[in-house]
Amino acid sequence: MPELPEVETVVRTLEHQIKDDEILDVQVRYTKTVDGDPGSFANALRHEHFRIFQRRGKYLIFRMDHVTLVVHLRMEGKFYLMSPSDPVNRHMHVIFQMASGRSLRYHDTRKFGRMCILPLDYDFSSFHGLGPEPFDPSFNADYVHQYRKGRKEPLKSLLLDQSFVAGIGNIYADEILAACHLRPGRSCSRITRKDEQNIVDNTRRIMKAAIAAGGTTIRSYTSSLGVTGRFQTDCTVHMQKICPRCHGPIKVKYIGGRSSYYCPHCQK
Repeated sequence: MPELPEVETVVRTLEHQIKDDEILDVQVRYTKTVDGDPGSFANALRHEHFRIFQRRGKYLIFRMDHVTLVVHLRMEGKFYLMSPSDPVNRHMHVIFQMASGRSLRYHDTRKFGRMCILPLDYDFSSFHGLGPEPFDPSFNADYVHQYRKGRKEPLKSLLLDQSFVAGIGNIYADEILAACHLRPGRSCSRITRKDEQNIVDNTRRIMKAAIAAGGTTIRSYTSSLGVTGRFQTDCTVHMQKICPRCHGPIKVKYIGGRSSYYCPHCQK
């Protein structure tokens, strides 16, 4: 699933390629991709221009002239910029015909992605119960301390909780905990104030490095707009076999149904 760095990469790439372009028509080929009536969705976007490009957690936000388009890529969602004459395959579920002569196509093999229309001035600060962004000043050691008080779930589950901090998924949760020398299965109740600060610092550092690298290309993810993530070359534990610190074997444990990679020697 695309996480914060991959979504940021897609948003910035689209900003570079389609900013101020006009939507002439919209074709919804799989109705469940859009919230509400597909006809109303298409009507709301015709003759709108892509003006402002934003991200909130894993959501792409496009402020248009009069409305806001919100997209969640979920597991396999991708955007392609193509010629209108290019063949349309069965996984292209929403097609935007642009005034520039190009076709912006939403491709999703698993059909989990969703789009919706919201008011132009919609406030996304608490959208779907999302917590602070990793780079927001409110995401600090005191916040971590207050949020995890009284909780006993594994640290991996805490980092994946989008109401705790927005945008972190499986890959980066593993990398953050490895950088903090904390096991993914360790209870939230068994960390120190120093650990709390380390979680904040390493979250910001790793997210920043991943954004700079264009995200992580693992399995089927790519920005599909001419940008290929390179952060996978810097992964220390996720989908790795040998720890780069101690050269011992990396182990995998399933926590909350998600595979969690860690070094049993370096992470306690």
